[in-house]
Amino acid sequence: MSNTGPRANGHGPHPFFFFFFFFFCVFKKKIYLADLRKNFEQDPQGREVPIEGMIVLHCRPPEGVPAAEVEWLKNEEPIDSEQDENIDTRADHNLIIRQARLSDSGNYTCMAANIVAKRRSLSATVVVYVNGGWSSWTEWSACNVRCGRGWQKRSRTCTNPAPLNGGAFCEGMSVQKITCTSLCPVDGSWEVWSEWSVCSPECEHLRIRECTAPPPRNGGKFCEGLSQESENCTDGLCILGIENASDIALYSGLGAAVVAVAVLVIGVTLYRRSQSDYGVDVIDSSALTGGFQTFNFKTVRQGNSLLLNSSMQPDLTVSRTYSGPICLQDPLDKELMTESSLFNPLSDIKVKVQSSFMVSLGVSERAEYHGKNHSGTFPHGHNRSFSTMHPRNKTPYIQNLSSLPTRTELRTTGVFGHLGGRLVMPNTGVSLLIPHGAIPEENSWEIYMSINQGEPSLQSDGCEVLLSPEVTCGPPDMTVTTPFALTIPHCADVSSEHWNIHLKKRTQQGKWEEVMSVEDESTSCYCLLDPFACHVLLDSFGTYALTGEPVTDCAVKQLKVAVFGCMSCNSLDYNLRVYCVDNTPWAFQEVVSDERHQGGQLLEEPKLLHFKGNTFSLQISVLDIPPFLWRIKPFTACQEVPFARVWCSNRQPLHCAFSLERYTPTTTQLSCKICIRQLKGHEQILQVQTSILESERETITFFAQEDSTFPAQTGPKAFKIPYSIRQRICATFDTPNAKGKDWQMLAQKNSINRNLSYFATQSSPSAVILNLWEARHQHDGNLDSLACALEEIGRTHTKLSNITESKLDEADFNYSRQNGL
Repeated sequence: MSNTGPRANGHGPHPFFFFFFFFFCVFKKKIYLADLRKNFEQDPQGREVPIEGMIVLHCRPPEGVPAAEVEWLKNEEPIDSEQDENIDTRADHNLIIRQARLSDSGNYTCMAANIVAKRRSLSATVVVYVNGGWSSWTEWSACNVRCGRGWQKRSRTCTNPAPLNGGAFCEGMSVQKITCTSLCPVDGSWEVWSEWSVCSPECEHLRIRECTAPPPRNGGKFCEGLSQESENCTDGLCILGIENASDIALYSGLGAAVVAVAVLVIGVTLYRRSQSDYGVDVIDSSALTGGFQTFNFKTVRQGNSLLLNSSMQPDLTVSRTYSGPICLQDPLDKELMTESSLFNPLSDIKVKVQSSFMVSLGVSERAEYHGKNHSGTFPHGHNRSFSTMHPRNKTPYIQNLSSLPTRTELRTTGVFGHLGGRLVMPNTGVSLLIPHGAIPEENSWEIYMSINQGEPSLQSDGCEVLLSPEVTCGPPDMTVTTPFALTIPHCADVSSEHWNIHLKKRTQQGKWEEVMSVEDESTSCYCLLDPFACHVLLDSFGTYALTGEPVTDCAVKQLKVAVFGCMSCNSLDYNLRVYCVDNTPWAFQEVVSDERHQGGQLLEEPKLLHFKGNTFSLQISVLDIPPFLWRIKPFTACQEVPFARVWCSNRQPLHCAFSLERYTPTTTQLSCKICIRQLKGHEQILQVQTSILESERETITFFAQEDSTFPAQTGPKAFKIPYSIRQRICATFDTPNAKGKDWQMLAQKNSINRNLSYFATQSSPSAVILNLWEARHQHDGNLDSLACALEEIGRTHTKLSNITESKLDEADFNYSRQNGL
């Protein structure tokens, strides 16, 4: 308001004259009409997802004024993402379920709303499904037939988990079948009755029969009925008082027998006294050595200070006229040596009064295999029972063999003295070397060695596996003065560092404890691992075995695969049996023994298969069968063996059987291939080319080389290195040398580079190293490698193999004479 009248300028007529003005306020604003369209820009789509999969439902609400807010419904119930962390609805109106659960299946609806209206999308059906998974395999069922060839099976179910909401069913077979063979039971049958016996004092006679035609086998029934029958032999007219007469005759006979025995004992005693001043002198020098192995040596080159003096002249002519051991005992037992059965193979040997030193050179041995005697072990007529022939009035220890384990064993024994020797288990790779001087003088020990052929008593822990047979040597309570060498074959591939191998020993309580790891440093024993055997130096007897723990999946077991064949009961059928066993001579010998009993023939040379510890199974299949001559039985052309059964095959020889059928009886030739392969591993092919007629079949030998003609070898002939040369080597290398050319250099040149502290604790390190060399080279017998080692050291320039056999015999005999043996 402003005052502009005349009075304001001092000229207005009235001082209170005013002017009034009016003011107007204007506000501008746009007004919109609220709205929400009916159709969603994008409706959620139904989904099928596996359990624990992600679910994403997209929703784009319709346009509206104001913009609509989105809410999700599941089965007409609102979803609260704040209460369920697995659900997220904040990402641009989308519904996200991070891990689908079975409870998340349902109908999902997207709800859009503003102040005007609400709109519902089309419902989306979400299905959460579960794919099926196999359960574990059941155990193999029993063979479905009691007799002959049948099958056994195992099964699994698709319940781990079971398929749900349309999930896929498990892939693969729910049932597996393999062939099996059961030995047919044979019921026993009576033999014919024997003749009636003479009439007894009771006026009865009897007759017997035995259930041996045939005897019951493989669970067959025993014969029914009585095994003996008696009846009156006088038709009831028995004479009374005959008992008294028969008693008088009985007492008279007993009295006469007692007198005869007394006279015999007196006669034997007088004879022994009359022979007490006699000893034994064997003119044939081949009996002096007690050896069993032939050596081929050449003449000595001059200038070698370690070898025998070539100027020495033999004072004994060697003449070998027999092949076999001779047992010579202490003078107090010389009466036993006069029996003709002992000297039958040595009819040209002269016996006279001479000496008493032969006890340390004579040996007796016997080999027992499953309780059967083998004619090839002893000369004809040789007495095999030597258990009573040991020195008296001394301190020998002869082990009582009844204390051996009662389970099935492969066993051999030998009597050893101060000169030592070697005990070999033929065709098993197991041997025992007793060094010279390990047994005290004036003593003889009966040493035995056996292999457990039953179920292994060593139960593997975890992933540990048995790599060798369980070998027992004894007697266990005897102590040697020098470590002996035990050679045990194994089936591990030691060319790479994928194994951790242990030596274990069984305690008296039957438990197994670890002696040492092969790579450990120890002063109590020594292990030298070769590609196919482990040589162990020990000072105590017992039961030992090798176990292996795979370090990686690349650890390899060496398996020997072989195929055997034989005709079936049906004249048109031919059976093939494929074996996969540990690559040890003992394991294959067990297979050979079983096949011989079944009439099987080896059809192809066995081959070596490297089996990896990668948990993949083994497949065996028959290929390239002549189509118009042979056919294979259904479901047997390819068989699969689980990994665990192969990896632990030392528990039981593993084999698969295949049955082939001829179309006509005129077909006599069979040719096919057998493929043995490990999934993601190695494979071998066995080529079968044979005649099913035994007369036309070419025989393939089971073993290319026998270990030894005689299990026990004693004295100088049991060793490759002559005793005199051995003494010179020990005297030279046991002495410390400023240039380092001592026993450590000898060990290095013989590839012994580990755990040298063990040899340092021995009284003669060189002797122990040579014992180890003897154990490693028992088969080749080649002294060139040792000679080369000595030449490299600079101690000799002449090979040991140039020594002639006659000079070796002369040297050993002279050594025995000089030492009063």
